[in-house]
Amino acid sequence: MGRRVSILVHSVRLVGAEPGEDVSGAWIRFDAGRVAAVGHGDGWTDADEVIDGTGAVLTPGFVDIHGHGGAGASYDAGADAIGTARALHRAHGTTRAVISLVTASIDDLAARAALVADLAEIDPAIVGSHLEGPFLDPGHKGAHTEALLRAPDAASVDRVLEAARGTLRQVTLAPELPGALEAIARFTAAGVAVAVGHTDADADTARRAFDAGATLLTHAFNAMPGIHHRAPGPVVAALRDDRVVLELVADGVHVDLDLVATVFAAAPHRVALVTDAMAAAGNGDGCYDLGGLAVDVEGGIARLHDGGAIAGSTLTQDAALRNVVGAGVPLAAAVRALTATPADAIGRSDLGRLRVGGPADAVLLDDSLDVVRVWTQGVSTAA
Repeated sequence: MGRRVSILVHSVRLVGAEPGEDVSGAWIRFDAGRVAAVGHGDGWTDADEVIDGTGAVLTPGFVDIHGHGGAGASYDAGADAIGTARALHRAHGTTRAVISLVTASIDDLAARAALVADLAEIDPAIVGSHLEGPFLDPGHKGAHTEALLRAPDAASVDRVLEAARGTLRQVTLAPELPGALEAIARFTAAGVAVAVGHTDADADTARRAFDAGATLLTHAFNAMPGIHHRAPGPVVAALRDDRVVLELVADGVHVDLDLVATVFAAAPHRVALVTDAMAAAGNGDGCYDLGGLAVDVEGGIARLHDGGAIAGSTLTQDAALRNVVGAGVPLAAAVRALTATPADAIGRSDLGRLRVGGPADAVLLDDSLDVVRVWTQGVSTAA
């Protein structure tokens, strides 16, 4: 981490300062951790640090609303592990993150959500927690412990909400479970974004969940029924509902990248590129643990040791950016899916933009879209 100074980046391609914008020859000034000014051409003044951005791209800081760890550390393993994994992802452009927690007992999840709430009080780069489980369909459990899955009863919902102290940002649940629609109403009333996922829901059931207040689809296509021409399933229900954001894991393993590009075309401004990263991200192949389940990582692909189901990813958000742009998605659309769209999906429209007065969260990339520099609230880390 560096010290907070005034910073001027000029002659840069500024992408996503406002969602969808793409401006060449731009400049931007950061001061006291905030965006102080944005302009075009030569109307800039000196700062403590002046960076010539010729040939480079500057974007808002990336926002990951679904990730489980990295650098050999899992978010479920406590504060030190969260810090280790966050450092890895920050170096790859993720300036703000939701800490995703895998299925565990309600007692354990409450304790972990409370810990994340504690961390969020001292580190604004941690924007809260995401419970991916235990309210999931056993038939689409993926890398979750089946014995711990359960229906979302009112007492469990209230327990995790109380423990999180207003920092629970997202909950994934299967809407066909008993009590699910009531749980959606309770979570959304508390300001939590509810995602349909790990589900056997058909299109009608997904639509009922969206009407009840669910606004996300957890890692679209994965751990849910696929698209059939007579049974369109939850993905098509989400694509046709303007209220719903679709998470995509753009590693080329979870979803074919041509299909990822097709979703961008079918649902403009409603794609959130997430990592779903587990501990192996940035740490190489080997044997790992995810929520008490053994995971083998070979060739950067994480699969359960027993059964071979995909068990998260080894993705970073800058790699996701390169992957989708390589698949033909316009850069401004890809950046939006890493910034404004996921930020909006969890009710943080102050993030994912570079507006005057807003946080100086930014990523400087070279012409190959590799990370050169990252700022969180004006504090810099070199890649």
